[in-house]
Amino acid sequence: MNTAACHSRESGNPEVVGNHWIPAPDRGRGQAPAGMTNRHSRLLVVELIAKVALAFAIGLATSIALAGVVLLLAHDAHASELVPMKPAQVQQGTLLLKSEGATLAVPAVSTSAEIKVSGIVARAVVRQTYRNPYDAWFEGIYVFPLPENAAVDHLRMKVGDRIIEGDIRERQAARAQYEQAKSSGQRAALVEQERPNIFTTNVANIPPRGEIVVEIEYQQTLKYDSGSFSLRFPLVVGPRYIPGKPTEGQGHGWSPNTDQVPDAARITPPVLNPAHHAPGNPVRLKVVLDAGVPLARVDSPYHAITQRDADGGRIVELAEGSVPASKDFELKWTPATGHVPQAALFTEKRGDKHYALLMVMPPAKEVASARLPREVIFVIDTSGSMSGSSIVQAREALELAVSRLSEQDSFNVIEFNSYAKALYPDARPASAAHRESAVRWVRKLQSQGGTEMALALNLALNGRENPGRVRQVIFLTDGAVGNEDGLFKLIQDKLGDSRLFTVGIGSAPNSHFMSKAAQTGRGTFTYIGKIEEVKEKMGGLFAKLESPVLKGVDIAWPGEVEAWPKRVPDLYLGEPIVVSALLDKLEGEIRLSGLRGDAPWQATLPLADARTGKGMGVLWAREKIASHIDSLREGAKEEEVRDAVVEIALAHHLVSKYTSLVAVDKTPVRPKEDALQSGAIPTNLPEGWEYDKVFGELPQGATDSLWNLLAGFLTLLLAIGLTVTARHRPCRSC
Repeated sequence: MNTAACHSRESGNPEVVGNHWIPAPDRGRGQAPAGMTNRHSRLLVVELIAKVALAFAIGLATSIALAGVVLLLAHDAHASELVPMKPAQVQQGTLLLKSEGATLAVPAVSTSAEIKVSGIVARAVVRQTYRNPYDAWFEGIYVFPLPENAAVDHLRMKVGDRIIEGDIRERQAARAQYEQAKSSGQRAALVEQERPNIFTTNVANIPPRGEIVVEIEYQQTLKYDSGSFSLRFPLVVGPRYIPGKPTEGQGHGWSPNTDQVPDAARITPPVLNPAHHAPGNPVRLKVVLDAGVPLARVDSPYHAITQRDADGGRIVELAEGSVPASKDFELKWTPATGHVPQAALFTEKRGDKHYALLMVMPPAKEVASARLPREVIFVIDTSGSMSGSSIVQAREALELAVSRLSEQDSFNVIEFNSYAKALYPDARPASAAHRESAVRWVRKLQSQGGTEMALALNLALNGRENPGRVRQVIFLTDGAVGNEDGLFKLIQDKLGDSRLFTVGIGSAPNSHFMSKAAQTGRGTFTYIGKIEEVKEKMGGLFAKLESPVLKGVDIAWPGEVEAWPKRVPDLYLGEPIVVSALLDKLEGEIRLSGLRGDAPWQATLPLADARTGKGMGVLWAREKIASHIDSLREGAKEEEVRDAVVEIALAHHLVSKYTSLVAVDKTPVRPKEDALQSGAIPTNLPEGWEYDKVFGELPQGATDSLWNLLAGFLTLLLAIGLTVTARHRPCRSC
């Protein structure tokens, strides 16, 4: 009740309406003295100012609180907070998780991997050791990366001297078997694929102070580019930008599921803040290299290594013994002069089926031809995940790319974070003035905001034919997004006759997105892991952009064949054709043809020259599965795709989107009365990333801080309005 209003009504004193003073109705009680009127006026003014000030304070506090809450939620990188133990409890490698008010120790994970390279194929055994430092039974959940083309086909769980082999099952059935074993107190392990390069291992009923070892095996083809082979072993899942509106369901990740990324909670493991925690999850690596040819050079650009000759090959290990899982490992080797293979063919017989893996190099020399003018669209990621060394590498690469343009080219530059904007309204001639202006603009770019990649792709891809001009889109990013499928569909729909070339930046790029985006865009993928590589790697990319490609490639196999990919892509200088095939016989020869510039090109490869290999069937099955998954973006029915994938995966013992590996120890070990704790094992922040920049930027699925500030401002206006309204409202109790 406004007592001042009551008093004024009874005494005939003036009352306040809004910001104006008006006389009260004369009720026959005479006029109030002028001094009293002024005194009441001053009191009412003071009261109004005080209420407005209070309303302002409430509104401001609300805005700060709302923004602060959301920022803190994003900054913590998980609903569960990592906290330190008491000094007496601290053990090396121990991490803690706050869960339901209690502080729990999370099982520590150490990884060792042995990778055997034979020609262009690698076979890897990855051992994950889960140690439980807590005096309770525990379930560990570990999200980890593997190469984007890894065919995962075996799982073993080791408990002491006992080995339990894993079985491949349909995903839901495998999950149900695991959950049943977990609740029954049985040791169990489950490996599921979240993305082609992201997997999750669940390990149930790790005993107090005990450990369980999980072994995962996979096979992959190696990358060949410009005279060198390379093997990449990713070590950390970088935080992903999660667009969309939150939906029901929350898993172990720091992000809720959204309508654009329905499994977001499964691909966003908690991340250690390097300012408060030393890097965890140590990794040991051993590569047994049998290249099949004399080698001129073997090195690792991102890790110190040791190497020694052994049994006709070479053994490579990390010089430090073990390293934190914070940046991807890469091993490169260059054949000696005169030993660069022009073709490689591996075959395998499984039952009555014959499998083949074919690699054919395109012509080594360029063909002189008239160079068509290019329209080059450069796209640079300036989101928060690109902070630190990544944005420096991207700016350097872009400056170099712009400087390489010729006068007959046209170009534009697009940057994107939470928004996307172009330097020019449309492509401009690559004059010296325009190039210099672009370089100055690029040098000022800073990393901030989210990763709204769709906005940039919509700007860069016009979906049109561009006669008389080669249109190339150069996309520099770390690929730290969770909505890959939606972006692949966008590229497919809007590509037109453009070519999309992706450049992966930083210590742990999303290689699945980068390679698949380039494949969908009929371009190539280049990886730059440190600033010293910019000139070399971008120079190689420019050679591909500026050189004629081998077009219209056709492969004629003898007899009946099922080969993947079905459509052989355009070939660029220094990159081979790699095809997996199922054949009815291993006789005759493979015939290749295409256009080299305007001239026809042909090559033959006798099947009799093939080397016997292992795992060719697994590689073929993985490529066929990938082709089925790709068909979903072309309108295929998911139920039909699921059935086809499950059939292939079960036949070849492969982990896929719809199948998982599960291993269960039949003997229960956890007493029924003992509770089972569960926790997600934190990952490291990729080297070179800035934690505050990454987690200070909100995903699209969360409320933006600007909206919270706006909400606070509206609250302020509402409070003022209520105060003013109260002055208008009559006092019924007076």
